[in-house]
Amino acid sequence: MAADDDPTAIRSLALSPADAADAYVYSQENPGEAVLRATPPFHGRMRARIHVYHVDDTELTGAVHVSPATIIEDDVVADYPDLESALADVDDPDAADELRERHAEAVEEWQQRARESIVDSVTLETEDGPHRVEVKTLG
Repeated sequence: MAADDDPTAIRSLALSPADAADAYVYSQENPGEAVLRATPPFHGRMRARIHVYHVDDTELTGAVHVSPATIIEDDVVADYPDLESALADVDDPDAADELRERHAEAVEEWQQRARESIVDSVTLETEDGPHRVEVKTLG
């Protein structure tokens, strides 16, 4: 592995709190997965951007994928509004539409909370084992 392809060179990840919240919501509401991604060459301070995929390409690209659930505080992640369980108890289409509208509003409120609940550090999984880095918010 070339030195600039070694993710242990990373000391901090700079990211947008909105990207973290949006990535988490995307993965809950859509097929595919959204992560925060940093790509080589790696250096001390890296920018992680939202990345959506259906097939994990980290082996090919050498990129580091960070789950948004690890970037947002655990209690906020646990409070994500669950539409599916609420819809399971509803037979009336009008009531289901109203539930969907309320869910959309709840998700917007959750995203605001998530943007304000970014952790200070996160562990990256590397070939050499876990590597802890600081999280720096942008914006």
